[in-house]
Amino acid sequence: MDLKSFIDPVVALAEEAGRAILEVYSTDFDVQSKADESPLTQADLASHHIIVAGLEQLTPGLPIISEESGLPNFEERRHWDRYWLIDPLDGTKEFVNRNGEFTVNIALIEKHRPVLGVVHVPVQNKTYTGCDSVGAELRDGDSPPQPIRVAAVSAAPVRVVGSRSHRGASLDAYLAELGPYDMVPMGSSLKFCVVAEGRADLYPRLGLTSEWDTAAAQAVVEQAGGRVVTLDGNPMTYNAKSDILNPHFFVIGAADRDWLALLPDS
Repeated sequence: MDLKSFIDPVVALAEEAGRAILEVYSTDFDVQSKADESPLTQADLASHHIIVAGLEQLTPGLPIISEESGLPNFEERRHWDRYWLIDPLDGTKEFVNRNGEFTVNIALIEKHRPVLGVVHVPVQNKTYTGCDSVGAELRDGDSPPQPIRVAAVSAAPVRVVGSRSHRGASLDAYLAELGPYDMVPMGSSLKFCVVAEGRADLYPRLGLTSEWDTAAAQAVVEQAGGRVVTLDGNPMTYNAKSDILNPHFFVIGAADRDWLALLPDS
């Protein structure tokens, strides 16, 4: 499979989904609640249908997991070597709050790791891509793709990004060990992308996420030279267990410090 050949078609799909999201964003849209009480809008569903239809045409027969289509039984999907994993609208709370910090996430998973990821930011008209053997790039509007890279060394104070909607005592305890830092709250997978392009050093996530929240952005970070690791230091993997919840993890850009060693219980 020529991964590079998928970049432009998947970017086009993400951008098309982004335009559909913005059409809803400009209206007085309704907000429903899913079974887990997370919000759902017509924008989520419109994006989902566009992306799924496009991927089915691009790679007929390849499985697709979307946040808006439910999770196939593990006994079925555990045999998949390759599949698409998408979050049609990551950051629905940010969408509802109209702060612009939401994304479209499309990832291709091979053997439990994201080998291609596209993260589109509709309000900014920016798209981040990460692809094995290609690297990570940023497409800003109609400008040509530009390579991006994580920071070589951390700043002083350390530049940390964290969730705008989910911040708890565990993160506060970690930050207390970190020393001087600047904390920038941000929604959705944008936090990964800011690390990938070197504008932040670290994103510690000591709270719950799902695999569709992180896969595309993990590909971007890793191809930009960064790491996405669980608290034991191992890379975060996909489709390796029956549920789709991620363990706690760190997105590491600058590698000049042992960030995990600062965890209070380490």
